[in-house]
Amino acid sequence: MKLKLSALVIFSAILSYFAVVKEVNWLAVLMLFLGGFLITGASNGFNQVMEKELDKLMNRTKNRPLPTSRLNNTEALIFCFLCTVAGIALLWFFTNPLSALLGLLSVILYTLVYTPLKLKTPFAVFVGAFPGALPPMIGAVAATQGFGELKFVAWVLFFVQFMWQFPHFWAIAWVSHDDYQRAGFFMLPTRSGRSKNSAFQILIYALFLIPISIMPSIFRFTGWISGGIIFVCGIIFFLQALKLYKECSIEAARKLMFGSFFYLPIVQLLIMAGRWMV
Repeated sequence: MKLKLSALVIFSAILSYFAVVKEVNWLAVLMLFLGGFLITGASNGFNQVMEKELDKLMNRTKNRPLPTSRLNNTEALIFCFLCTVAGIALLWFFTNPLSALLGLLSVILYTLVYTPLKLKTPFAVFVGAFPGALPPMIGAVAATQGFGELKFVAWVLFFVQFMWQFPHFWAIAWVSHDDYQRAGFFMLPTRSGRSKNSAFQILIYALFLIPISIMPSIFRFTGWISGGIIFVCGIIFFLQALKLYKECSIEAARKLMFGSFFYLPIVQLLIMAGRWMV
């Protein structure tokens, strides 16, 4: 399991829950955490089963349990299936059916749509951004009774996570481009690879994040203090992307990658905190 990414995914669902809930149900929060963890783990597991042979070709993945035969495909599939069923059941019975169905949708999109597309087109990252952005929506739906009751801030959290994934994953793809090429993956936004064109698209998405993330403050769903801090975070993140555009270097991409791990939880936490302080 990709623990850092899984932690960010689950964290975003929990924060979204607290951002929209009227009365906290701590059992539901616990089940949201466990269900999200199981569903995320299952998605990553199915992905690794499908890419077992390709993972053998990449330095970053060749030591995983499947490529090294510490685990076989049947064992992995059974484990992932059980995790999926358990995760969906926890969401269904302890939050509501809609959040469970969204969890199932995320597994299907990630496994059956995004994973095969990675070998065919750079557009795969765009497709994968939808299941990647569903956790905030799952958390918000778990706190309410459906899309009709979702608050504006929940949609903002969804779009922040959606847009964030592009500079985040493309920074990773830039650092690991040679590895991905050996396996035949198209992960950077253009087929030109580590180029100005790819860096420009990363820069544009980092720029789009700034107005989207401060929308709760603009529309007075959160206070201006949290909005101001979020704006500063957005500028710092954008400057990291700008540095990558200017240098087109692996080191600049690595800094952007690490910056993205801090940017998302900080912004989401500030949006949630700002919402409660209004």
